[in-house]
Amino acid sequence: MSVLSVISESVIGPFAEFAFMRRALVATLALSLSATPLGVFLTLRRMSLLGDALSHAVLPGVAIGFMLSGLSLAAMAMGGVVAGIAVAALAGLVSRSTALKEDASLAAMYLLALALGVTLISSQGTQLDLLHILFGSALGVDDQGLLLVAGVASVSLLALAALYRGLVLESFDPVFLAAAGRRAWIWQQGFLMLVVINLVAGFQTLGTLMAVGLMMVPAVSARLWHDNLPAQLVNASAQAMVAGASGLLLSYHLDTPSGPTIIGCTGVLYVLSLLFAPGGWLPRWLPNRHRVA
Repeated sequence: MSVLSVISESVIGPFAEFAFMRRALVATLALSLSATPLGVFLTLRRMSLLGDALSHAVLPGVAIGFMLSGLSLAAMAMGGVVAGIAVAALAGLVSRSTALKEDASLAAMYLLALALGVTLISSQGTQLDLLHILFGSALGVDDQGLLLVAGVASVSLLALAALYRGLVLESFDPVFLAAAGRRAWIWQQGFLMLVVINLVAGFQTLGTLMAVGLMMVPAVSARLWHDNLPAQLVNASAQAMVAGASGLLLSYHLDTPSGPTIIGCTGVLYVLSLLFAPGGWLPRWLPNRHRVA
């Protein structure tokens, strides 16, 4: 058997043979296109941990949807969206009416939300239900889940295109945005809404704990390669796609959990970026080494 046939059988074969692999691949690629660019904007706005906080904040809503309707994707998704938006709005309200900064109030609330969600799911379901919601199952995405991810990705891309100019201004020069008569909070709330719905769309594929990984890790890696924002957006999505496809294949061949395996692949790309990207370690170290020599 030739090398090409082995590669074809190992890499292309699983997607060609099994429908569940094709659904998982399409869902992961869709999330890479819609969620990862939001991660770039989060890093740009120095709000990288906000995605992690919101991914935990959606859990009580997902848990309530689970309690009312079992493993109904529609009910859990709706509950997650409501919970994520509520926690973000409440954290903003607390920061405006008390001496606490928004990141401090958000940190307290997402930890409480995570504890509440785990408690609710554990009291009403099994350990398997809890693991499914926390860590997802990309290889278990059904047609309904694929439609949800595709719908969210489509809406998110269109909304991001419409909000792009305002988000760039609000990120780099909020004073100018305010002087131009545009309220910055409108752009911020619209952006947070996109983050929440993408995290909710990703929870079935990657779980509430892992969904933020596909959003943030490639975005952080892309910052090491480019200073230009459009280039960062393209690079981050490309890394997420490569990690998604590689993670699915490794999960299939090694029989490992799909969500953590995909995020592990983003971690490998992050380490390579740390070493070889223009903003990484080796390009900064080698010129110094040559000058010393």
